[in-house]
Amino acid sequence: MKKGSSLIAIFLVLFLSELLVTEAVRCSVTELVPCAAAITSSQPPSKQCCNKLKEQKPCLCGYLKNPSLKQYVNSPNAKKVAQTCGVSTPSC
Repeated sequence: MKKGSSLIAIFLVLFLSELLVTEAVRCSVTELVPCAAAITSSQPPSKQCCNKLKEQKPCLCGYLKNPSLKQYVNSPNAKKVAQTCGVSTPSC
């Protein structure tokens, strides 16, 4: 295989793997609705909440950078829910 062909093959593999990661997680804050009760009260998070929070972990930096969402995602209760679910707060 020629050097140029190798570079193109590597690029395609990297591009396709990035595409698959992007497709695997759709960043939508509405996916975290199962966590609303735990964030707004002293209820422990449900299993569904924890699963959704883990699923949305790659999206948390984007939510933190959004001025409309930051106050909710960065609230003490949200951090407590994340900790209970075993999801570390990202440093963005």
